[in-house]
Formats: sequence, structure tokens, C-alpha cells
Amino acid sequence: MFGASGLGEVILRGRLARRIREEAEKLGYSVDEYLVEVLSQGLNPKDKAREYVEAAEDLLEEAKEELGKGNIRQAAEKLWGAAALTVKAYAYWKEGKRLTSHGELWEWKRRLEDELGEWVYDSWMSAIGMHVCFYEKWCAGKDVVTAKKRIEKLVKEVASLISKKPKDESSPSKQ
Repeated sequence: MFGASGLGEVILRGRLARRIREEAEKLGYSVDEYLVEVLSQGLNPKDKAREYVEAAEDLLEEAKEELGKGNIRQAAEKLWGAAALTVKAYAYWKEGKRLTSHGELWEWKRRLEDELGEWVYDSWMSAIGMHVCFYEKWCAGKDVVTAKKRIEKLVKEVASLISKKPKDESSPSKQ
């Protein structure tokens, strides 16, 4: 079973939930990314980037809710997902590229770091720590809260980049 927060909650159980999870795994997606991909089919890469970063913002909110319930592992995994979707959003926005591996995530994190600054490294390493926390169960609530602050900055900064209109769209053309 999994749910989605926002204006309303959708809870999927049984066969449908299992099928979505299986399809996502076959493609190497998280469930969140799979749903974003399905729902954004046919969009141009810039609009797809916006969908990805909005999904990352939703995951941040879900992480906050999980923290409030004391569910450290789920909060940690939501934070990892938010960071990964943010880097993927950046790749779509920059070059229309869909990232398919952890290696590509690291490559694009470095590109993002070159553009925004060294602090991106700290945000990314916090996200990696949250991914490990989900599987290894080593972190505490304080660790998740600290990581959340860093990952929120990453999501916010990339969302700001993506929302800017290119110069040729925002100013009248000179003829």
C-alpha cells in the first residue's frame, strides 16, 4: 500500500499497488518517479523538469509528516527521493536528459554544484546519508532534521532555476 498527500489522499492497495511498484522497479524508478513519468508523458523536457521538482517538493512535505509521526526511516527515504528527483529535474531542464543510474545522478550533482556552489555537495551527501539510513536504520531523528534543512535548500534553489524563463522568452525580441 502507498499513499499520496496533498489536497486529498489516494491509497492504493492490492493488485494495483503491486503492479505500479513492479512496473516502477522494472524501469529502475521509484514509485514516485514512475508516477511522475506516466503523468508527464508528452510534456517537453522543461515542463517535465517542473513536474519532477514539484514531486520533490511534495516528498519534502511527506518527509516532514513522517518525522512528525516519528517514522525516521520513511522520512529519510522521502528526503533521498526529493534530492534524487531534484537532480533529475535539473538534467531534464538543462539538456532534456532522463537520468537512469546512480552514476548519472552523481555526474549531474557535480554539474549542479558547478552552477550553484559547493554547498550542493553537503546537500547531496545528506541525501546519500538518508538513503543509507532507510536501509541500515542507523540515523536518529536529529540526523533527519539536519538533512532535511540541507535538502530543502537544494530543492528550493533548483525549483527557482527551473521556474526562470530563458531570456528569449521573457523579453521582447529585437527586430
